[in-house]
Amino acid sequence: MSDQNTRQEGENVKTEFFWKHCMPLAWLLIYLALPLRAQEPNGTLRLSAQPAAAEISARSVGQPEPTSPQASPAGQSLTLEQLLQMARMNNPTLGEAQAGIRKAAGRTLQAGLWPNPTIGYAGDEIRGGSFRGGEQGVFIQQNVVLGGKLDLDRKIFAEAGKQTEAEAEEQRLRVDTSVRIAFYESLAAQEMVQTRSKLSGLAKDAVETTQQLFNIGQADEPDLLQAQVEADEADLAVLVAEQDQRRAWRVLSAVAGNPAMSLAELEGNLDDLPSADPDRMLETILRDSPAVKIAELNSTRAEAALARARREVVPDLFLRAGLSNDSEPIGDATSRPVGLIGFAEVGVDLRLFNRNQGNVQAARADLERANLEVQRVSLALRQMAAPVLENYASSRAMAEMYKSRTLPTAQRAFELYLQRYRQGAAAYPQALIAERTFFDLQTNYISALKNVWINVLTLQGLLLTDGLDVPAAPGEIDNAVREINVPMVEAPGARP
Repeated sequence: MSDQNTRQEGENVKTEFFWKHCMPLAWLLIYLALPLRAQEPNGTLRLSAQPAAAEISARSVGQPEPTSPQASPAGQSLTLEQLLQMARMNNPTLGEAQAGIRKAAGRTLQAGLWPNPTIGYAGDEIRGGSFRGGEQGVFIQQNVVLGGKLDLDRKIFAEAGKQTEAEAEEQRLRVDTSVRIAFYESLAAQEMVQTRSKLSGLAKDAVETTQQLFNIGQADEPDLLQAQVEADEADLAVLVAEQDQRRAWRVLSAVAGNPAMSLAELEGNLDDLPSADPDRMLETILRDSPAVKIAELNSTRAEAALARARREVVPDLFLRAGLSNDSEPIGDATSRPVGLIGFAEVGVDLRLFNRNQGNVQAARADLERANLEVQRVSLALRQMAAPVLENYASSRAMAEMYKSRTLPTAQRAFELYLQRYRQGAAAYPQALIAERTFFDLQTNYISALKNVWINVLTLQGLLLTDGLDVPAAPGEIDNAVREINVPMVEAPGARP
């Protein structure tokens, strides 16, 4: 009975000792581990949520930034500034680009965080055998990353974040350019409807004149029938122009992010062509294009990745320490236990065989590829700009020729032939040919103006045209130079 009481008292002493000494020690170790918690990088990445592409876009066409996002109510006209502001608020690709910036900032933050410490329980020979011994205690373990590898990881993701910011700026400029192109395409369609309607009225006047001449015997029946056919063709041309206007409006409303927007009159002057120097525009593209900036940032990121791969050879430090209670008796007459003992471990990985040689070689090849990509992007931009520059120059020359000489001459010839035909001094085929020529030149002039606007806006928009093209997400491979997506414009001179 005495031995049983003694054993019970010993167990109580061990339990009391554990709660009095080991548990406070555990809480002390947790408190000491707090300074090793994951810390934010010293230089927190601040990626701007408002890229400067809007300023570039507005400056490229010489227009002020809009101050009000409100769209005009139904029945009122819309301006380019209102549509630009509408697109900046509603186009989903801009929200995707901003989400990409936030994602890149989070990835940069995560890359620089310390590994979490480990704290736990350790026990050995818990039952103790005949000596009623055993050890129980707590430990804390921490891996310490050496060689500045965390800083290099953070730098890699920071450069990728800058690429994401440049892509967001690129997308902003892409949306603005697409809205401008769609606006002037829709404005040209609006002008075409008005012109076709006027020409249809002239054709109907010609029918009435021919009818009057036929009634007094100065025109033949074939002349009257041909005039009616010409009037019917003019009416069909109005119908086609109205369909094209609705198509252009659907494109504009989609790019603006408001597909339910009803057809409204646009305020603008199609004849007010912007002045632009093709050589200077090409120079601006090569200097300011986000594609060049993205390629250069990719080269910088590749340099950081190579430095990180080379630093991998530096081993990390392994730390482990703790306290335990040894219940094994000391062996003297009192049978007291050994009591509180501590332990510590320190270690490093020996980089004898794997010194990251393969990854260093791959990173070096990536850097070489990135440097060559900068050259390729510059050459690709030149190649893509060449046909746009040629189309701009030729269409502007055509538009200026139409406006200054061809259209006034054709209009004068048509009016003279029509006047002489009404007086009976000219045959109807002559008046008909003059009428057709004047009608065709009017529509060709509008097509030439539209072609000028599309090409000059494409150049001023740094060849960025598709406002609904999804921006690349952080970590994805993005093609710095994408295909130019512009509306197909019918060559002036082709009869509709």
